[in-house]
Amino acid sequence: MSYQKPSIFQLGKVHEHGPAVIVSGWGLGMCASACRCHRNPADGQLVLAEDQTGGSLGLRSFTATGECGCCEAWTSAELAAILRDVAVIEALDASEPAAG
Repeated sequence: MSYQKPSIFQLGKVHEHGPAVIVSGWGLGMCASACRCHRNPADGQLVLAEDQTGGSLGLRSFTATGECGCCEAWTSAELAAILRDVAVIEALDASEPAAG
């Protein structure tokens, strides 16, 4: 079964650092508008869950079990692919002649 991913509102970086993969600077938002498991009960804020060993970035779940049944974390490979796609699009935009 494939779950949706948290939304991304800010692109960051992905670097390999020895056996660890560090993802930094990413801004994640809710996975679904009605999702309640990712809001901190104390202040209502979202909290990132980063796994440097496994190379993933997602949202912390505040359920009793700590498990999330509504979305799955982004893998470092998926985040790197997003950065590659954005670079390709930016290169295409830069090579387009200006209208007019």
